[in-house]
Amino acid sequence: MFTKSEDQRDLNGFLDRGSRMQGELTFEASFRIDGDFQGSVRSSGRLVVGEGGVVDGELHVRHILVTGEVRGSVEAGEQIHIAPGGRLLADITTPSLVIEDGAVFEGKCVMSREKRAGTGSGSGGGESVAKLVAGG
Repeated sequence: MFTKSEDQRDLNGFLDRGSRMQGELTFEASFRIDGDFQGSVRSSGRLVVGEGGVVDGELHVRHILVTGEVRGSVEAGEQIHIAPGGRLLADITTPSLVIEDGAVFEGKCVMSREKRAGTGSGSGGGESVAKLVAGG
């Protein structure tokens, strides 16, 4: 799940399969969840929800990659990427949304033409709102 420009040395933490956590999560570079997490996530980094990972809560990150399941609300300052097998059942705000074939998105989407800085929610010029249901 890491690209060639990233490796596991950039990983601040990992919640493995069979693990459950509830509360508030903050991290700097990147964090991977393959277990169950319920609560809030705040980071200027990258969150990876791996296969089998389930996240339920309010997320504010720079980038998120979903191959598991995410429910709640997601604000990404740079991009939300839903890979095949990933399920995003949430209201989202992001300047860039990637939904690959075989992925599912159900919720409200607000997209700004401007990138949002970090986890801030500054208002971007010219926002559009779309309701999407995608699946394969």
